[in-house]
Amino acid sequence: MADVVPQYRNSATLDALQELVDVAAQVPHEVARKAGLSTSELHSLRHLFEHPMGPVELARVLGVTSAASSGVVDRLASRGHVERRPHPDDRRRTEVVITESGRLEVIRRLAPMFAGLAEVDAALSPAERAVVERYLRGATAAMQALM
Repeated sequence: MADVVPQYRNSATLDALQELVDVAAQVPHEVARKAGLSTSELHSLRHLFEHPMGPVELARVLGVTSAASSGVVDRLASRGHVERRPHPDDRRRTEVVITESGRLEVIRRLAPMFAGLAEVDAALSPAERAVVERYLRGATAAMQALM
């Protein structure tokens, strides 16, 4: 890469960051596969874990069409992981709500990763955490510059 971008020099931190990016790209596919879900279904559960969404909003965060989102919701509903409910403020609208089954699926599949990340984070001193945060936010900004 140094021949294309002169200021780029391989380093242990850049190698570790690339490894993290590569693994992070594989995690949703592998977790979804182990759960018998599509990656869109897994991402839907993850978003719905935070708060209910309308089908159009879910389609937007997934980056798919409303029809594709509806299919995802249908499949998750058939497994008992989500329910369609009337919107509490506008009965003409519908919202998708994660069920206890869906919450348990997300927790069961992702909790080990979050526990490991919390353990790594807890082992850092406040000064180390500040350096890591600055590095990761800078890396994120460099990647977002492509979007």
